[in-house]
Formats: sequence, structure tokens, C-alpha cells
Amino acid sequence: MAASVQAAPHPLRDTRRPPPGPTRTRLQHHLPATAPDGISKAVAAAVKAGKSITVSGIARQAGVDRAFLYRHKDLLAQVHAADSEPRADSTGPLVTRASLQADLANAQERAGRLTARIRTLEAKLSELLGEQTWRDSGLGGPDDIDQLKRRITALEQQSVDLTGQLEERTEELQAARAANRQQISRLNISH
Repeated sequence: MAASVQAAPHPLRDTRRPPPGPTRTRLQHHLPATAPDGISKAVAAAVKAGKSITVSGIARQAGVDRAFLYRHKDLLAQVHAADSEPRADSTGPLVTRASLQADLANAQERAGRLTARIRTLEAKLSELLGEQTWRDSGLGGPDDIDQLKRRITALEQQSVDLTGQLEERTEELQAARAANRQQISRLNISH
């Protein structure tokens, strides 16, 4: 009798199917049955102890990887929901994730306003320091430029007035010389 020789399966390849059971999705198939309960227990323990609830901390306490929580959105939502709830053990004002986010947004907005104000003040300071350095170096004009401009205008007006007077006197002088010449000519003719 010929015995049928059956090849042994490769030691690294397991060709068996999972045991029949309730219908599970592909990701749930790789999910240990105790993981959701472990996550829930870890969240409840962190809330009861008043500890900070983070994905890393809950994953560490439940004995799973953080990536595991990020792959299972329902478990991740459970962690985030517990994190957003106010802590019952504090005697002061309740601090929630939403209030912290609002505080952060307000602080960022205030920082933006302060940054804009600083830029404005820096520009003004730069301008004033530049003007002062220009004056101190002797390259710039004197402090009271308006007064000097008024003085220049007054002197120009005085110059125009004096020029007008000079022209009038010059004309009078020429007229007097012409009259003097005529009288000298008459005297010379009459003698």
C-alpha cells in the first residue's frame, strides 16, 4: 500500500483560518478581545485618579500601542471624550479642553496684536533715532526749520522791496541827470 505523502506546511506560514465565531471586520479580527475593555478600564481609572488623559498614557496603561488606538476610531473617540470632560476633583474653576483651546486662541490673537504694535513702535523709534543721528552728525538741518523758512521769506520780500526802491531811485537819478544836462546846455548856449 502506498501511503500518501502529504507535504508539511511551511513553518513560517500558517494557512489555518480563524475559528468560526461572530462576524468581525478585518480590523476587529486583529483586535484582541480584551483590548476595548482594557481601554475602557484605563480611561475609567485615569478619570477616577484625576490623571491627565492622553492617548499615550491610556495606550500604555491598557497595554496596547498608540497606533492601535488611532486605527480604532471608536476607542480613540472614547479617549478624547473622556479628556474633554471637566475634572470632578478640582475645587477651583473647571478646566476643559474647550476652555483651554479658547484660552489658547485668545492668547494667540493677543500675541498677534502685540507683535503688530511692537513693529509699529520699532518703526517709529527707528525713524526718530535716524533723525536725531542726522542732526547730531551735522549733516541735517537745524531744529527750527519753520522759523528759518519764515526768515528766508521775510528777507526775500525785503530784497524785492529794496530792489524796487533802487530802481525808482535809479530812474530819479537818471531824470535828474537829464534835467541837469539840459540846464547846463542852456547856460552854455546863453553865454
